[in-house]
Amino acid sequence: MARITAGVATSHVPAIGAALDLGKSGSDYWQPLFDGYDWSKKWIASEKPDVVVLIYNDHASAFSLAVLPTFAIGCAESYAIADEGFGPRPVPEVIGHADLACHITENLILDEFDMTIINEMTVDHGLTVPLSLMFGQPEAWPVKVVPIAVNVVEYPQPTGNRCFELGKALRRAIRSYDEDLNVQVWGTGGMSHQLQGPRAGLINSAFDHEFFDQLVQDPDTLKKVPHIEYLREAGSEGIEMIMWLIMRGALGKKVKELYRFYHVPASNTAVGHLILKPSK
Repeated sequence: MARITAGVATSHVPAIGAALDLGKSGSDYWQPLFDGYDWSKKWIASEKPDVVVLIYNDHASAFSLAVLPTFAIGCAESYAIADEGFGPRPVPEVIGHADLACHITENLILDEFDMTIINEMTVDHGLTVPLSLMFGQPEAWPVKVVPIAVNVVEYPQPTGNRCFELGKALRRAIRSYDEDLNVQVWGTGGMSHQLQGPRAGLINSAFDHEFFDQLVQDPDTLKKVPHIEYLREAGSEGIEMIMWLIMRGALGKKVKELYRFYHVPASNTAVGHLILKPSK
């Protein structure tokens, strides 16, 4: 049977990808951030996951305000890199695991989660930056990816509780897949940041660290946090952190924290990173 062996959370700031692509990762500004992922790169090289179920949000690349699903899952064999206005990132095409994705989709829909099925789409920095942070700049990504896109852009976004419950359903679906696969679930986005308006540049480190602690130790309380609290305390884009709750729900009741990293700032954003292992 497929096994969920770890959960990874990380921010997906677009400027991180640009720094890598333009050869600036060793600059005074960027090196402290990339150094924070050195442990993670060594860890994942030893873990060798077969598949990553990657929770992210699209940034008007595959979707727009014309069509914006609450939850969408990619069931394709591969995903091209989106052009976000400056040409596609010079990173490898993302290879999917269509069989597992279709199995997950069937199970989630029968478990009463209304997933939008995507058989063709491009993927943007929300998905590729986490891959770059964890794997560097390989000629081909060393894992297959099942992308799950979440609407955290347009009101109304799903509740934290709904995201957490989706993670629990995702756990059931993956563990019922009849193939011996090493699967990791990643939640991306956040942490506190606001990109526009009078509060542009907002970073709330105290809120971010409390979120870290509750995600690990008390997700049942964290899943009840209302959207307005994210908006007030973490900025208009801080709502992205609800995607971490999907990852956490997929890991089961208890987890062991393997690694934590936090860095401010990265292009006016607080960058957070966490690696968790399910406890038996």
